[in-house]
Amino acid sequence: MYLRMAWRLLTETDKRLLFKFVYLMGFKGILAMQRFKRRLRRGEYFPPFLFISIINSCNLRCQGCWVDVAAKQQKISLEAMDRLIREAKQMGNVFFGLMGGEPFMHSELLEILRRHRDCYFQIFTNGHFITDEVARELRRLGNATPLISVEGNQIVSDQRRKGRRVWDRTMQGLHNCLRHKLLTGVCTSLCQTNIDDMLTEEWLDRLIELGVMYVWFHTYRPVGPDAAPHLALTPQQQRRVREFVVQMRAKKPIVIIDAYYDHRGRALCPAAIGVTHHISPWGDIEPCPIIQFATDTIHDSRPLGEVIAGSAFLREFRQLAASATRGCIVLERPDLLRLLVLKHQARDTTVRGTALQELEQMQRRCSQYDPEFEVPEKSFLYRLAKRWWFNDFGAYEQAPGVEVILGTQVTGASCCTQDVQLPSN
Repeated sequence: MYLRMAWRLLTETDKRLLFKFVYLMGFKGILAMQRFKRRLRRGEYFPPFLFISIINSCNLRCQGCWVDVAAKQQKISLEAMDRLIREAKQMGNVFFGLMGGEPFMHSELLEILRRHRDCYFQIFTNGHFITDEVARELRRLGNATPLISVEGNQIVSDQRRKGRRVWDRTMQGLHNCLRHKLLTGVCTSLCQTNIDDMLTEEWLDRLIELGVMYVWFHTYRPVGPDAAPHLALTPQQQRRVREFVVQMRAKKPIVIIDAYYDHRGRALCPAAIGVTHHISPWGDIEPCPIIQFATDTIHDSRPLGEVIAGSAFLREFRQLAASATRGCIVLERPDLLRLLVLKHQARDTTVRGTALQELEQMQRRCSQYDPEFEVPEKSFLYRLAKRWWFNDFGAYEQAPGVEVILGTQVTGASCCTQDVQLPSN
């Protein structure tokens, strides 16, 4: 499998783009992780990766979307992005995930890439705006990988994303990328309506045949004003996803990404272990994309490193998330997250202004944390990479108790182990 993957990389991608990926995302990305680990040992903090929603607008209206895509357009200006990336680079960062809305609706997206050729960008997109001309420019720049969202077959794509001919337009964007030999990925938010179509060997084989180099299976999070909780996966289905990913990693010549487990199959949360935080189109620094609360902003006059390191809200979020569960605190313990928001008087960063009410109405459900069902990595390379550069970095062992963080007594545990009783407010 490793030789087949190497052969694909050498024969199906532009060699210059492959070199830039290996150097910027591989070599310099590892250096960023090593700096992150050294900072942690000194009691300092700055995430090695940042995910940035550069614009709120989108041409689609997907089920479960938490972004105010229909609101007045808001985007991070070119000048603000320059400062943000420059100050992150001073901390050793080279990788940035660009999100939206739809990031290709940002009129200066390509200029952002041009100005920071020493960085690598992963662009989360529906693919509809990747024309042949755009794909050609991405190839010329060589410092970005499009990650194209495919949410199901023709029928499901229209249903999930509330559009017409969504699949056809997405596939056209994908073909434009592959025609120009871009290092291209496909992601899917697995839910009830697409798991049987997308979580299959047949789908992976089709992507390999097309020339896709990596795939990322997210797990659907029922959040936002149109949460659609009926789409959420059951614990049994989440087990099925984990087993499939581990098996296919050892079998198929395509990279399969996940952000929920370490090399031993133990669940983790990227925000809880501190490897990333999220920045909204308004510049708010949030714990992760689905937690739309903040006390800090990139528009602060202080350096970004100082703002993030000094944020009590972000620090206590990481501690609380690590104390409460190895899974997703938003799904398993929205009650605790609400208490933290109230403690810090974190502002609602949405346009709709209903994020706290949405949090209060959320029903607790299991996430990836399933301590009785841990599936270690079978692939030697994945196991090695995760062991050194994607594990919990001691976050779960070092986290203080929930009561210490919140200043109030809370009984119970993760929803995957037992019920809880909350204090009355």
